[in-house]
Amino acid sequence: MALLDVQHLTTRFHTRNGIVKAVEDVSFSVEKGQTVGIVGESGSGKSVTCYSLVGLIPQPPGKIHAGKAIFDGIDLLAANIKQLRKIRGKRISMIFQDPMTSLNPYLKISTQLTEPLEIHDGIKGQKALHMAIDALAEVGIPEPEKRIDSYPHEFSGGMRQRVMIAMALITRPELLICDEPTTALDVTVQKQVLDLIKDRQQQLDTAVILITHDLAVVHQTCDLVNVMYAGRLIERAPTKDLFRKPLHAYTRALMKSIPATHSKGEALYTIPGTPPDLSAPQKGCAFHDRNTLGDRSLCLTNTQPNFTELSPGHYVQNCPGCLANV
Repeated sequence: MALLDVQHLTTRFHTRNGIVKAVEDVSFSVEKGQTVGIVGESGSGKSVTCYSLVGLIPQPPGKIHAGKAIFDGIDLLAANIKQLRKIRGKRISMIFQDPMTSLNPYLKISTQLTEPLEIHDGIKGQKALHMAIDALAEVGIPEPEKRIDSYPHEFSGGMRQRVMIAMALITRPELLICDEPTTALDVTVQKQVLDLIKDRQQQLDTAVILITHDLAVVHQTCDLVNVMYAGRLIERAPTKDLFRKPLHAYTRALMKSIPATHSKGEALYTIPGTPPDLSAPQKGCAFHDRNTLGDRSLCLTNTQPNFTELSPGHYVQNCPGCLANV
């Protein structure tokens, strides 16, 4: 049985310019100890999907229109605030994209690290402080006894991200959601952060959802990959299968965009155009106008492609135009 089973999640934002269909009919599951990637361009619905699961969508303008998210027998989408507060920060933790804006600049690191322990476990005082110091040591921050009373601005970007990881893991969660945890970090620090998350995951047997636009990161860390475009899943497969044989034209385009796949001096491939307006009615294949690797003339124009299993464990939006020329 999956630790988290998301079924037909649909999240929309009601704005003055119309209803933005940010996430439409998204389903996936996460097993205990597994790392599941959600990849796609900015605006594809990756973050909104995970924010919906833990009740972080502002309502209004956001509204979850349909779906279930079963976490250990509890439907997160139907849970009330009291139930969510017991789960969020304790059994499910999240590492946000920008640690500078996620950490409170007015509070010491000690205050922010001990808060989850006080709220969820009732641990206070010196015991909580010692646990916070140990948490900093576990994520590789030198001299944690001295740094524990520092403020966020006294840490580098990589160190602040380590603090965020320590804060997320201090309650030993069963599921860790990482929202682009390596954005804006240099390559060396990026590897350190990813290795740290993987190491802590193995120690605690934590399941991880990794949101990213970086396919290289996905290849290094994930067991299973979900590719999102225009608010929908367009392909899902085990990581090895996806990189060996991507089927959808969008997935192939993402992989062709990786700089390392180009020869020195060769012009980098870019996906033409821009993603569709999610507030406008969508009929047929959403990738039709940008499809240069398949056969645009075969793309569905009046019906939404079905999400179909074409080989064991490999699902894809079954649009003839996007599956052409594989």
